[in-house]
Amino acid sequence: MSRGGELVFKTKKTSEKISENIHIFANDPSLAFFRVQEHVRKVSPAIFEKRDEVFQLQNNLQGHCYDMEYGIQALRTIEKSESVFDNIQEMIKASIFLKQQLKYEENRKKVKKESTKSSVYKRFSAHLALDLPELPDFGGVMRETSQRMENMIGPTAGTSRTEATTSQAQPQASNPGELQRSYTTLH
Repeated sequence: MSRGGELVFKTKKTSEKISENIHIFANDPSLAFFRVQEHVRKVSPAIFEKRDEVFQLQNNLQGHCYDMEYGIQALRTIEKSESVFDNIQEMIKASIFLKQQLKYEENRKKVKKESTKSSVYKRFSAHLALDLPELPDFGGVMRETSQRMENMIGPTAGTSRTEATTSQAQPQASNPGELQRSYTTLH
């Protein structure tokens, strides 16, 4: 080949190499951006999920911190109220003691009352050992006795009650010592 043909060949080769390099330099950033875009598309949903999870954990952590602060405040107020609890405990002890005293007094009075009742009755019943016989019905005997008494009394025996009351109001002058019948006698 001639020198001129060789120079043209080398120039052509060099220009091809340069255009290829320019083409690579021109397209490489777009390829890189494509790769970056592809990577972002794949990774961004997972990143958003992690972000939401981090926000939720942050809210939970903040809630737990508030709960701890409230708990600490409650413990501090309980520590300050120790004297109140001591007073309550002393009052409970005193009330239990007073209740026991009242119960003791009530039991003592009850035992004393029962002992006085039982002792009087026991003493009285110890001396009385009676077996009472069964008594007959005295109703008929009393009626019979009442009728005999009315017959013995005299003229007012046959009169009615109203007549007897008028005769009682005005005693007979013929026999001043005569017994008069009352309203309450059995008939």
